[in-house]
Order: sequence, then C-alpha cells, then structure tokens
Amino acid sequence: MDFTAGKLSNEHKEQLRCASENADPLTVSALQISPKSPRSPKSPKSPKSPRSPGDRHSKHGSDRGSPLKHKKSSHSPRDGRPKKGGCGGKGTWGGLMDTDDVHAIDPNDPNYTSSEDTERTSTKDMVAAFEEYKKKAIILVEEYFQNDDITSTANELIELGMSCYDFYFIKKLVSMAMDRHDKEKDMAAVLLSALYAEVIKPQQVYKGFRKLLESADDFIVDIPDAIDILALFIARAVVDDILPPAFLAKANSSLPKDSKGIEVIKRAEKSYLSAPLHAEIIERRWGGSKNKTVEDVKDKINNLLIEYVVSGEKNEACRCINDLNMRFFHHEIVKRAIIMAMETQQAESRVLDLLKKTTEEGLINSSQLSKGFNRIIDNIDDLSLDIPNARMIFQSIISKGASEGWLCISSLKSLSTQLEKQEIDEKLVKEFKLKAQSMIKEYFLSGDIEEVSRILESENSSCLAELNAIFVKKLITLAMDRKNREKEMASVLLSSVCFPADDVVNGFVMLIEAADDTALDIPIVVEDLAMFLARAEVDEVLTPQHMEEIGSQFFEPNSIGNKVVLMAKSLLKGRLSGERILRCWGGGGSSTNGWAIDDVKDKIRKLLEEFESGGDAKEAYRCIKDLGMPFFHHEVVKKSLVIIIEKKSERLWGFLKECFSMGLITMYQMTKGFARVAESLDDLALDVPDAEKQFKVYVERAEAEGWLDSTFSFNRLGHNSMENGFC
Repeated sequence: MDFTAGKLSNEHKEQLRCASENADPLTVSALQISPKSPRSPKSPKSPKSPRSPGDRHSKHGSDRGSPLKHKKSSHSPRDGRPKKGGCGGKGTWGGLMDTDDVHAIDPNDPNYTSSEDTERTSTKDMVAAFEEYKKKAIILVEEYFQNDDITSTANELIELGMSCYDFYFIKKLVSMAMDRHDKEKDMAAVLLSALYAEVIKPQQVYKGFRKLLESADDFIVDIPDAIDILALFIARAVVDDILPPAFLAKANSSLPKDSKGIEVIKRAEKSYLSAPLHAEIIERRWGGSKNKTVEDVKDKINNLLIEYVVSGEKNEACRCINDLNMRFFHHEIVKRAIIMAMETQQAESRVLDLLKKTTEEGLINSSQLSKGFNRIIDNIDDLSLDIPNARMIFQSIISKGASEGWLCISSLKSLSTQLEKQEIDEKLVKEFKLKAQSMIKEYFLSGDIEEVSRILESENSSCLAELNAIFVKKLITLAMDRKNREKEMASVLLSSVCFPADDVVNGFVMLIEAADDTALDIPIVVEDLAMFLARAEVDEVLTPQHMEEIGSQFFEPNSIGNKVVLMAKSLLKGRLSGERILRCWGGGGSSTNGWAIDDVKDKIRKLLEEFESGGDAKEAYRCIKDLGMPFFHHEVVKKSLVIIIEKKSERLWGFLKECFSMGLITMYQMTKGFARVAESLDDLALDVPDAEKQFKVYVERAEAEGWLDSTFSFNRLGHNSMENGFC
C-alpha cells in the first residue's frame, strides 16, 4: 500500500469502504467511531496516523464524571497498541468476541436518529446526578450525627435541589443509624419527623422505607439484630404519622414471602404497634424524651393554651406545639383546648381559630383531631357535672367546626342524648334472656325479621343498652352452635334490628369475655367470632373505629379477644374482602343468595341506565335497597359518575345527591366510589378525552356538598403519587 503523509490514497479509501460494507456483522465487532470525527478510524497498524481530537482521553475528556466506566488515560508517548489477543488497544477494532454495545454514535450513520444521542446523554446525566447525590447524602448524614443540627441539615438538603432522590437519603439515614448507638437511632427518627412534608415529600418517605424493607436481607449480614431495629424504625414512623398504617399491609403483600422484609413487618405489628401504650413505649425506646413524663407534657400543653388565649398569638402557639415533638399526643391538645372553650365563653372563638389553623396546616392531623373530640364525647357526662350546658356547648363547637370544613363529623362517635344507665335487677335480666332465647329459636325457624323487631320493641320499651347487648350475645352464641344457614340469618338480623353501635360493641365484648367457656362446646369459637365481627363491619353495623375500641379492651397478646380482633382485621384486609365475607356462610346479605358480583354490577348498571333515561327515582331507590349490599354502594357511585362524565347527566348527579341526603349512600361509600373512578381515569379517558378535567370539577362539587371524607384528595390518588406507591 502506498501511504503518503499518513493518509490513504483515493483508491485505497474506496477499497476500505467496500470491505467494511461487505463485512459479516457476526464476525466483526462494532466500530468505535468518535462522535467528533465522522471519518473511519485509522488502521491500528499505522501508529503514525494522526488522531482526531475525540480520541484523546484526558481528565478533561468526555468520560469525566461517568459512574459507569472509569477510563484511565495513559501518559506514555506510545499510541494504544492492541493487547495480546488483538484487542483492547486505544483506537483499535476490539476483540473478535466483543459484544459490548457501548459505542459512540455517528451522526452520518444512515440509521442514526437524533433521539439516540439525546437519550444516551440524558441517561448519563441522570446517573451522574444520582451518584453525586449519593455522595452528598452520606456527608449530610455524617454531619448531622456529629452536630445534631436539624435546621442546617434541612437547609442543605433543600439546596441540593434533587428532591426526586430523597428516598435514598431516607434509606441511608436509617441504614447508617442502624449500625450505631441508640443516640443516633433516636436522632434519625427525630430528623425524619422534622423533615416530613416540609422538606421531604410523603411519597419519598414511603419509597425510602420500601427500599429499606427490600434491603433487609443485606442488612442482616452486617447487623445481627437488623430485623428488630428496622421494625422499630417503621413502628416509630407510624407513631410519628410519617408513614400510614396501610404501608405495612401493602408492603406485606408485595414483598417475597421468604424475605426478611416480611419478618420486619410482622415484628413491627406484633411486638410494637399492637402493644398497649405503644406510642409512649416506642418513643422512649432509644432514650428520646427521657426527661419528659406525660404529666410534664400535659402541663406544657395547658400553659401554652392559657398563654395563647391571653395573647392570641397563633403562630407562637403553633411553634410551641411543634416544639413538643409529640405528634401522637396531639389529641390531648385538642381535648384540653375544647374543655377550655367550654369553660370560658370568651376563649371559644380563639380556641376554634387555633384548631382550624393547626388542622389546615397539617400540624394536627385528622386522626388526632377526631381522637381528641371523641375523648370529650366519652366524658361528656362527667363534664356536665362541672359545666351545666356542656353537651349543648360541645354540640355547637362540632357544628362550627364542620361548617368551616376542618372537622369531619363522620369520624366522631354519636353524641345523641342517652338515658343514664339504669340499674337492672337480676330477675329482669333472667326473664329477658329466656324470652330472647325463645325469640331467636323461633326466628331460625320462620326467618321473620319484622316479628323479632316487634317483640324486641315491646320487651325493651325503655331501650336499655344492657338488654340490647345481651340479645346480641345470645343471638351469636346460639348461631355459632348451628349450621351456616343460622349464622347467615343471625348476621342479617343484626344488620336489620338497628341497635345503637355501642350496644353491639358491648355485645361483642361480652361474647369475647365468655369465649373461654364457649370454647368447651365450640372449639372454633375464635374463627366464628372473628367472622361475625368482620361481617358486622362489612354490613356497616360497626365501623373500623368500633373494631379498635373492642381490641383496646383485649390487648394481651395471647388472649382470645386479641386473637379474635387480629383475625377479623386480617379478614378485612384481603382483596375483595367485602364480597368474600358477605358470602362466608353462603348468603348474600338478605334475599340475594347465589348472586355473583358480576350479577350485582349488571343490576346496578341497568337500574342507573333506566333511571337516567327517564325512570322513576323512588323505584331506583327501592332497587338499591333491595340489593341488600350496603358495603357495595360505592359501585353505584362509580357507575353513576362514569355515566355522568360520558353523558354529562345532571339527572344522575341529583340522584346521588338525594341518595346521600337520605343516608342510602354513606360518606365512606361515596368517598370510595370517587376513589375508584380516580383509579380508572386512564381507561375512561380513552372514550372521553376530557374525563380527568370533568372529574376534577365533580370532585370540587362533591366536596362543596360535603359528600367526601376529609382524607380524600384527588391529587393523592393521581398518577404521580401512585407511581411512588403512596396512598
């Protein structure tokens, strides 16, 4: 070959081009072409050939900062000659068996598209940014453990400007604390609570703890007690209200069954979150707040409220509440604030303003707010001894809170005026028990619910709570000793007689207390009681809050009561739990035996279409009632909303409004129906392009009507939140 000044002649160039075009792609690896030089590289056998600028790799070259490949440039004057075997030298063709697809892109390549270069560059930038974030996160955690400065750490985390990677900060903070002393563990928990929402988004916290659970198998290699420590971190996060309790159930269903993450979840639930006074125990486990006692905190709460009522400084009061750093104890603030408002009329407006501000800003969450109000409801009779008009004043406070939108009435217990507990002599109780037993046996034969209701009304004309509870106990006890038919009839009767929920709760408590004796005749008493309890919640005889109330009276881990409640909760957590529990004894609620869910959905669709096309509203209401499936009314809401969005039907919107005002569809079912539509918006948008826009409008209208629970948020159910696994 004739080389002149290191260049190929035109003839040889043409030969080289033809050879490269005819080469078998299976026997020759890809050419390494510099993006800065569209020309083919010089032969590796001509070291004198000049290199293009793109082939010079130095510390300022194109590989700077790449986390995937660290290339070291040689300072030798020699060019990169092929290594033994004919591959690996700089500027060479590569080895015969090389399959690495990492090569530069030639803009002159006929198959080149501009998106390739953009995507490759974008991916490299993202990886490099994440690697940089990792390094800085480790430094931030180390500095925090040294100086214990929450404000400085928060500011530096904000300055990083990469909030999409904050889940890694959560993971690194906890994992580094796990391998240190209790002091650092408590510091990490305090920092998480302080950064939550304001600095680190809830979705990132959720994702960070998911990553920790997924890495539990790795942690245990270096940290023998990693399962217990990580379980305590998760329990602490739930207590501090930075993780929803539902996190445990969702993580449990998605993790591999043989992973250590499952053990962590079980330990968090059974050893920590199920224990009595678990919040205080968890908060002090690593020595946090060791100088605080409950009485000290109560005194501080009392002082800050007195000072606020005098000064009216809401911002200062909020700061003091935040400085307490005891989110799980905020219900005490609510309780004491309301009592202060009830005692002093002049303090009422300021107290309500403070409660409104703290709830709207998320300083006091809805759970703690409801708990505080419910504690007042439980003690309203005692308060009436010191405050004559306590009940009336408290009812006024509830009404004001609901009208201003910061209090959800549906989360509160009933405040209806109840007769004082009357002493019932043993003779009356014995007579009622005999009559109740006879009445129930006759019902099992006849199935006449109306007759039972009539007799109950005549026998218990004073509506004594104790007699109602005795009837509940007797009904379920007799049913448990019989076949599935009688068990189904007992559940149907329980949902039909409309006893006050508190009387039903007392009936179940009496059943559980007598379970040891019942077990002598009915070995599977725990399973049966759990199913009856779960069925009562599905039929909306009881609420989840009542379930917690029953469980709070049987907190010993090995007690029958604890086992019953835990089993009932487990049944309710399952997929399609409502439908399964409803058919646990072969029934469907009332006259719907044998119905499949698809049949019910079809009936709902037909009755709505018939009503929308001009049918009778009363007939539609009757059809919904006749379904006998109150737990499934969210399907009525969902299908109505779909038709409303597709046809813009105001007639159906009025139908939903009337169903809600009648109490036919509860707030819980209404909220669940809206949530179901939010989850299926992508599919709905295929037929109705502006479905999401319309849905937002209807959500606003529903909120204005007071249909939706305060916990509902369309944004929270949206795609971005769901992608991170947050709910």
